[in-house]
Amino acid sequence: MTDRTPKGCRTWFIAEGYIPADEGEEDSRFVSHETACVLNAGDGDAQLRITLYFSDREPAGPYRVQVPARRTLHLRFNDLDDPEPVPRDTDYASMIESDVPVVVQHTRLDSRREALALLSTMAYPAQ
Repeated sequence: MTDRTPKGCRTWFIAEGYIPADEGEEDSRFVSHETACVLNAGDGDAQLRITLYFSDREPAGPYRVQVPARRTLHLRFNDLDDPEPVPRDTDYASMIESDVPVVVQHTRLDSRREALALLSTMAYPAQ
């Protein structure tokens, strides 16, 4: 029997974010990127609002994204462009708000060097 109790939180924070300038890489698998891996294990679609925070300007957003019920989405911040593209070579942090509980993990691929670097960590859940 499957437990249908909602899992996760409605608000998540990723304090670290940085996308290097475009490297001209043609294979998208190897382009440096930041990713929010979102799991929606619930029975209803999740409507996300993402706000980006910077050290030297006002926040950007909200970026709006949907994660279907019982699905996962690996959302590249590089692909966010409405209301504005995520700036390159700029430190930022993000707040992800959802109308239903979800789980968020943060992943970064840095391909600026010959030896690729990948890191992953759980986002911080608000209680």
